[in-house]
Amino acid sequence: MFGNTKSFFILVLFLFYISTASSFELIETPILIDEVSKGQLPSIRDRIPSEPSIVDTSGKPGGIINVLMGRKKDTRQLVVYGYARLVGYDSKFNIRPDILSKIDVQDGRIFTLYLRKGHKWSDGHPFTAEDFRYYWEDVATNNEVANENVPSSMIIEGQKPEFKILNEFTIRYTWKKPNPFFLPRLAGARPLYIYRPAHYLKKFHIKYVDKSILQSKAKYANKRNWLALHYSVSEQYKNSNPDLPSLQPWILSTRPPSKRFRFLRNKYYHRIDRAGHQLPYLDEIRMNVTNSKLIPIKAGGGETDLQGRGLSFSNVTALKQSEEGSGFRTLLWKTAKGSRWALFPNLNTNDAQWRRILRDVRFRRALSLAINRHEINQVIYYGLARPGNNTVLPESPLYRSLYQKKWANFDIDKSNSLLDQMGLTQKTNSGIRLLPNGKKLEFTIAFSTEETESSDVLELISDTWRRIGVKIFLKPMQREVLRNRIFSGAIKMSMWSGLENGIPNAQSSPHELSPTSQQQLQWPKWGQYAETNGNSGLPVDMGPAEKLLLLNKKWATSAMTANRRNIWHQMLEIYTDQMFSIGIIASVPKVIVANKNIKNIPKTAIYNWDPGAHFGVHRPDQFWLDDPALRKNK
Repeated sequence: MFGNTKSFFILVLFLFYISTASSFELIETPILIDEVSKGQLPSIRDRIPSEPSIVDTSGKPGGIINVLMGRKKDTRQLVVYGYARLVGYDSKFNIRPDILSKIDVQDGRIFTLYLRKGHKWSDGHPFTAEDFRYYWEDVATNNEVANENVPSSMIIEGQKPEFKILNEFTIRYTWKKPNPFFLPRLAGARPLYIYRPAHYLKKFHIKYVDKSILQSKAKYANKRNWLALHYSVSEQYKNSNPDLPSLQPWILSTRPPSKRFRFLRNKYYHRIDRAGHQLPYLDEIRMNVTNSKLIPIKAGGGETDLQGRGLSFSNVTALKQSEEGSGFRTLLWKTAKGSRWALFPNLNTNDAQWRRILRDVRFRRALSLAINRHEINQVIYYGLARPGNNTVLPESPLYRSLYQKKWANFDIDKSNSLLDQMGLTQKTNSGIRLLPNGKKLEFTIAFSTEETESSDVLELISDTWRRIGVKIFLKPMQREVLRNRIFSGAIKMSMWSGLENGIPNAQSSPHELSPTSQQQLQWPKWGQYAETNGNSGLPVDMGPAEKLLLLNKKWATSAMTANRRNIWHQMLEIYTDQMFSIGIIASVPKVIVANKNIKNIPKTAIYNWDPGAHFGVHRPDQFWLDDPALRKNK
């Protein structure tokens, strides 16, 4: 009857899961009891999927918490923190089904998605394959909708997937070649949305509504045309339209603009705990907008219940001193970037002489060897961080100590020797080396004004670089100005955080190690060339960088884990040896402030953007308040 013992075992587990879920004694959420009793809202059994996502946790529902954000557009952070995704990362950063009941992947190119029967949008309308069809046919591949095309992560070697609806709750995407980017993008902090609430958005689409009606709607909303209107009301990540149905745990209820936003529980959320409570536990999250520079002060005064954004390691002492009086605890979580701080020599700088110098690997190695990372760790981070290169961390299965340490030991003599080998032997009376044109070897390092530690780190680097005859100037800039000047080639070197994913495995994309994006500050014009398929930017014209680009493409077309692992190590070896970015310090603890009454929040954890979605991977829908007074809604 069954092909093998494994198939039989899987079927038994599946039947056990179904019987367990259906036998749950569901407990109505206290704040919703009145609505249910009056017939204004279906009972909990009719609000959740027939096969809900059952989480192994416990808690008590109710209560409100406050968070602080520095910008009005940070309503999107509740999508990040809520972290309801088709598939998502678990605590060990493996991808698992979430909104989906399951997903089948064949040959790395055929993806079959299974929805949960009975799953509903936040307005109670069924969530079905129609929502995927609407996005694919009426938006992504609709030539008339020019502002939303098929995402790059769904195009492999110029080919879009074949899209097919198998039934009301099953969808399939088929590529001709493996697509290793699809699932990570679905699980991302800023996820790939391949579905839309069709029942709501059809009211704004010319295929379903008369053009004259849409023109009136667009004019009323102060939008240029129906396309602009459709786009503005449909942005799920931006999270600025209270009318847009959602699958997130908390739903925006305040219409922008505002300085205080309310996010109310999703009454149709798909997760329950084993006691039969529907998640999220918290009834409401209130987001208060303030000046980002005031967040540490307000956090210390107890004006936030859960805070990571806007806090840095430099705030830890003051926050620790305020804990008892303000009723919170200060947690130190690990960070997962390849480097908290790294220097990025702009290999695409406009200055021809400096471009030659920065492209000389001896110069990049010399600068790295002249950084006293141990001193930086002790002076600024109390010895709690990890000195070393911008590379994978020990938590990654790809980690090798060589990647962390090569050209990263403090060695002034070796650094001076490398610069002498370059012919930079002439110096001023004060010891500053001279360039071939006779000018001083001095340049500016630009960094963002949003970070407070940058200048302290650079001051220490400046001191040791003077010992090798290199003088630097520090230039803080507003983030967007900084990036635009780097992209244009006006800046020779910048300081920013390192690899976004410092804890990859063989199945993680190694694209950060090769010129694939304009956002990569060491080769923005090469990255732009790759991003635009040669329409903008410059082609790579440097051997080792070309090798990285070829290896990255080879990884994308390989389906074997062993092959991908081997490619990762080849790329890490080249990237490290060439010092394309100069890592300084990694694993700087992230300061987290949490109300003492919040439960289920981990004491130690990893705080990272992608993968991780900051708090998201730790499931804030499972956080709860243990003080009855705080659980009451006022």
